[in-house]
Amino acid sequence: MTDATHRTVETNGIRMHAAEQGDGPLVLLCHGFPELWYSWRHQLPALAAAGYHAVAPDLRGYGRTDAPDPVDAYTILHLVGDLVGLLDACDERTAVVVGHDWGAPLAWTAAMLRPDRFRAVVGMSVPWTPRSPMRPTDLMRAVYPDSFFYILYFQEPGVAEAELDPAAGSVQRGFLYTASGDVPPERLHTGSRPPDDGLLPGLVQPDTLPGWLTEDDLAVYTAEFERTGFRGGLNWYRNLDRNWELTAPWADARIHQPALFIGGTRDGVLLMMPGAVEALVDTVPGLRDSVLLEGCGHWTQQERPAEVNEALLAFLAGLPRDATRGWA
Repeated sequence: MTDATHRTVETNGIRMHAAEQGDGPLVLLCHGFPELWYSWRHQLPALAAAGYHAVAPDLRGYGRTDAPDPVDAYTILHLVGDLVGLLDACDERTAVVVGHDWGAPLAWTAAMLRPDRFRAVVGMSVPWTPRSPMRPTDLMRAVYPDSFFYILYFQEPGVAEAELDPAAGSVQRGFLYTASGDVPPERLHTGSRPPDDGLLPGLVQPDTLPGWLTEDDLAVYTAEFERTGFRGGLNWYRNLDRNWELTAPWADARIHQPALFIGGTRDGVLLMMPGAVEALVDTVPGLRDSVLLEGCGHWTQQERPAEVNEALLAFLAGLPRDATRGWA
């Protein structure tokens, strides 16, 4: 099996870099924050070996993909449009879309908005949640009225960039470790912090990297974010309220395509969303399975690549193909 190849395509008014491997039905892999296509390094060869065309882009604002300057160029409609254009660039009518972290709500929303293009959907770490009756940042301020919450901290352009951009290496090392299933609970800061305290004081810098993360892996992430800064990824968070407004017409929509959820029992996202996985049976009628990996933290496909690949390939094997090489 050859290594992944890289190319840049035109999509939705931007130039998007993607890594790809294999040939067959298309599987799109959407990363989260603060990551890159590289977070799927274990899935690309596994999918290719199983007979799929795996494509992992640097999403809008990340890595070698364009990062438009306006904050409002990062709405969920822009992001879904990027994926549709990527399908066109791959000369494919349909794909299975897989997303982790921020890539998960992107994948879920793409499946909801364009069921004609996204044949099935896999979400990792973040379950699908329908549009709430309350503006997202208002809800967060009600839950965290006087303490630090990273999403609220990210809202004001320039503030988080001033802290994170000069410290890309520490951000990557600390963020990846702190949100993983390997950080001992006693090392986590559990007390409340002032709302403007910043992200870095809450990150645990590991004495030794966990087995799933190497210095070479960190170097890949660090080099790209030292070059680009974090603004592109932060702008996704700055559109939460705008996304809420734009998706009003789909307030009661459900996802009917075949779907799979994979998460970790030590993922802080799931701990903040009690009952969300159980609710998927109602909000995602096409749900086929929810796989919870014991002891796994937030970085699902990086921490537990073998188990994720097994679940992903079993799900894909159950989807019908057409008479040539695509999805039925």
